[in-house]
Amino acid sequence: MLKGKKICVVLPAYKAAETLEATYQEIPFDIVDEVVLVDDYSPDATIEVAKNLGIQHIIQHERNRGYGGNQKSCYDKALSLGADIVVMLHPDYQYDPRLIESMCYLIANGVYPVVLGSRILGKGALKGGMPKYKYFFNRCLTAFQNWVMNQKLAEYHTGYRAFSREVLEIINYHANSDDFVFDNQMLAQIFYAGFEVAEITCPTKYFPEASSINFRRSTQYGLGVIFTSLCYRLQKWHLGNFLIFK
Repeated sequence: MLKGKKICVVLPAYKAAETLEATYQEIPFDIVDEVVLVDDYSPDATIEVAKNLGIQHIIQHERNRGYGGNQKSCYDKALSLGADIVVMLHPDYQYDPRLIESMCYLIANGVYPVVLGSRILGKGALKGGMPKYKYFFNRCLTAFQNWVMNQKLAEYHTGYRAFSREVLEIINYHANSDDFVFDNQMLAQIFYAGFEVAEITCPTKYFPEASSINFRRSTQYGLGVIFTSLCYRLQKWHLGNFLIFK
């Protein structure tokens, strides 16, 4: 616990057998109370590795439900365990688990209800090996979203996030896509609900075993991001009625 707040780390896993142990070993268990791993029907030994590590709560999907569908199971389980703070950490070892404590302090002390680990603040992205084309489109999409949504985030596309329980109980994350755009829809919901978001610099690592989406899926994601931002603006102007904002 931290400041009397129960902390749960959720690991949305898919083909994470080679990176899960390294990720898990760096989680700060002096403050983390629970760890939940949801395996999205991986064809590798992710479940076996998780069991060998002694992860307390393991859920295995009976079919592949997608990245967003995986997170829905993660947050449902964390809330059912009574978590006050939920940290979503990819088990592919791209993001540094040692930042969990810093992220949770901001929420536990009531400074911010949502904290993102940003790869773009500082020089962590390119230094860590982010492909230049991904960096370029990350910056373009973020600039577009900041303009349309009237925000000032350094990055909307990080997979390293911490939430207060209140945020997860208020936003309708079950209405979101089961695909990668889920993350972006969550941020749109969070801003629409009036919550503020903090960012901290996060070093990242890009290597062959780390998860990544191909160019075609990246393009689909980018179009989904643009659509989500426009839906947000139309909803704000009372010109739309979109399920994710109900």
